[in-house]
Amino acid sequence: MPTILHIETSNDVCSVAVSSDFQSIFSVECSEPHSHAARMGGFLDQAFMELDANALHLDAVCVSGGPGSYTGLRIGVTMAKAICYARQLPLIAVPTCEVMCVPLLLAGDGLPDDTLLCPMLDARRMEVYSTVYDRALQVVRPLQADVVTAETYDEVLARHKVIFFGPGAAKCREVITHPNASFHDGIQPLAKWMHPLAERRLRDGQTEDVAYYVPQYLKDFVAKKQKALI
Repeated sequence: MPTILHIETSNDVCSVAVSSDFQSIFSVECSEPHSHAARMGGFLDQAFMELDANALHLDAVCVSGGPGSYTGLRIGVTMAKAICYARQLPLIAVPTCEVMCVPLLLAGDGLPDDTLLCPMLDARRMEVYSTVYDRALQVVRPLQADVVTAETYDEVLARHKVIFFGPGAAKCREVITHPNASFHDGIQPLAKWMHPLAERRLRDGQTEDVAYYVPQYLKDFVAKKQKALI
């Protein structure tokens, strides 16, 4: 019955959670943009206080492995690696798109077995990072950066009902109008949804090399040029 610390910093919401005995026992989050560096230290302090209060021994650290914000992912992975080094713990990484599927799968909502799930992360303008899964989280359409048009997902929509959700989905609602497409609002990648994925990976020995692991950025970082003062 592992106890795992979870860190999610891939998007606007910064969150930390602890799971033990296959359930989330602590969760904290902040949706203030660009607050990850400022909030993460305090969130981790709260998580370790919760562990101490319940006399729990930490067995692993799990981090959301992207895609997403370049800076956000670097903050989360750096924190996770530091804890793993200090405490000699295994590192687990879970795909951010899988994390977003967890609340839908746990809720059930009578989804037909052949319904597909398409989590979307905002990549600015009309571009999203997306992949398509079946209900067993088997990949139907590989992860990629899509410039979304009315035809982008026609191949899967022609054969299946597809639910689109996540931080990048809202801007696609008026573009993707296929009758097999539906949208689910309010889903963010959060640390409290990571534990089912992390527990399975830890059980199966799917851990990362703490020294060499890097998140899946999907696109190269592009620094913005500073505006001229005059």
